Amino acid sequence: MILRYRFEFLSLIFTFGARINEPILLSPPVSVRKLCSKLHLQKTHFYALWSRDVLEQNVNMYHVLEALLNTSVHLDSLEKDTVLEERWIKEVVTRSGMKFRWAKLSASRERPNRDACRRPPADPTLLVPRPPVVTIMGHVDHGKTTLLDSLRKSQIVSTEAGGITQHIGAFLVQLPTGEKITFLDTPGHAAFSSMRARGANATDIVVLVVAADDGVMNQTVESIEHARRAKVPVIVAVNKCDKPHADPQRVKQELLAHDVVCEEFGGDVQAIHISALKGDNLLALAEATVALAEVLELKAEPTGPVEGLVIESRTDKGKGPVTTSIVQRGTLKRGCVLVAGKSWAKVRFLFDENGCAVREAGPSTAVEVVGWKELPSAGETILEVESEVSDVDGSVEAILNILDSYDGQQQCELEVVHFGIGDISENDVNMAEMFGGSIYGFNVAASRGIEQLAARKGIPLRLHSVIYKLVDQLKEELSAKLPPLVSENITGEASVIALFDVTVGKKKVPVAGCRVQKGQLDRRFRFRLIRGRDTVWEGSLAALRHHKDDMQTVRAGMECGLSVDGDVDFRVGDIVVCFEEVAAPQVTSWDPGF
Repeated sequence: MILRYRFEFLSLIFTFGARINEPILLSPPVSVRKLCSKLHLQKTHFYALWSRDVLEQNVNMYHVLEALLNTSVHLDSLEKDTVLEERWIKEVVTRSGMKFRWAKLSASRERPNRDACRRPPADPTLLVPRPPVVTIMGHVDHGKTTLLDSLRKSQIVSTEAGGITQHIGAFLVQLPTGEKITFLDTPGHAAFSSMRARGANATDIVVLVVAADDGVMNQTVESIEHARRAKVPVIVAVNKCDKPHADPQRVKQELLAHDVVCEEFGGDVQAIHISALKGDNLLALAEATVALAEVLELKAEPTGPVEGLVIESRTDKGKGPVTTSIVQRGTLKRGCVLVAGKSWAKVRFLFDENGCAVREAGPSTAVEVVGWKELPSAGETILEVESEVSDVDGSVEAILNILDSYDGQQQCELEVVHFGIGDISENDVNMAEMFGGSIYGFNVAASRGIEQLAARKGIPLRLHSVIYKLVDQLKEELSAKLPPLVSENITGEASVIALFDVTVGKKKVPVAGCRVQKGQLDRRFRFRLIRGRDTVWEGSLAALRHHKDDMQTVRAGMECGLSVDGDVDFRVGDIVVCFEEVAAPQVTSWDPGF
């Protein structure tokens, strides 16, 4: 297989002495081996520039020295890595019986960067206020899920297995005064600490839930550290204040040891006493969040290409790959083309946290995105692009990483003979012919001449602009090279009940008298003679008769006589099995995840 991925090849150029600005281009071009033989070189220091790489081969330098005899060059001063002047390079080539012409290397063009990337910072005049994105954090069983349940008036607690939050959710809360807050729910168990860290980095404010009857615990401290590393301000929600042994004051004192200083101790951290179960003081918590958001002056640009973040990803039976995403910039709409890492999507549907379809989503809005070709990882940045043929990963490494996952070598060997960047070249076609390979191109072109050359040489030329289609065709080609899977379909069974001979010409032919027990015997198919547990014979019938009539098929309940080519020792009690060999195409076991 030859993989080609945008690159401009330089001419094949040979230089003697190397490292010169204007190397000699030998004409006509010859192979390295032929060149060496024509120049009678054995160990001359020799360089070939090809594809911006220098391929160095050691050959004798005595020929060069010999060619420079009777010149003004001080031969004793020459070393293997000496750089000759251009006139002496010309002299060596001429005395070696070769013609030359000077050729300047064309400046290599910088390929345009087609990677999807974030836009420059927006013009401040285009920014508008946006809702804060708030993450609920804290120790397990301190009431995070109950708090979220009370905030969005839904029964999350009853649907969570064992009371453990298994995923990150996102939803919008609107206060009576009209302000909006987007809440993220991150797991509280230590096993999900990395997801919790990602949640902190994706948020504007962290609400740290601490149980008033339990105090600061291990995961409380972890949550504080995550928020501090992400440089996100914290609001403390002292929960379970309705319990008999609740001591909110002790909680705030314990937080001092971790540099979380509440306002009553002279700090700037708001602490709100709540009861998530009873819904007490939740409005005060929301108002404190809005007040902090006003201090932060959160704004975003609602126009232009979308930028966002994947909060969670999953596969839905009815919707396919689905992500819960936060829009950070721009307005997400149906029909947008998005990329996230190596994944891309053309947005088919957008749903809010209640499962209702929405037409668009602005900054700080959490939506469910349907239309991904494969699942992106949680935490990936989402960027909007103009069309489906933007570079998903932006480099040849993306395709090579996919090919590295090939694990079907026991079925069919797959080798990448060559890869590069740029349009398909004649060299690619010649190399594919040499190795009996195929050429795959991603976001590249092939001239009409190259297409005709590939067609004449019988080289498959497969060009794609969507990465998963390239992989699908590669899987099809791999599968096509696999031998078919041959299975047996038993059509009938018969038992041998008698033995006799019939005369055909001057020859006696043994015949097995049989009664068909199951299905039917078909003369077109293959037969197997079984004695006990052993297969005595396998092959085709010479004749199949019912009474004196030649038959194509004999059905269950009928008696027949059959004979075979060659010597077969039929015995009464043997079982004759008729079976059809069915060939089915084999499919590669490789699953790259597309």
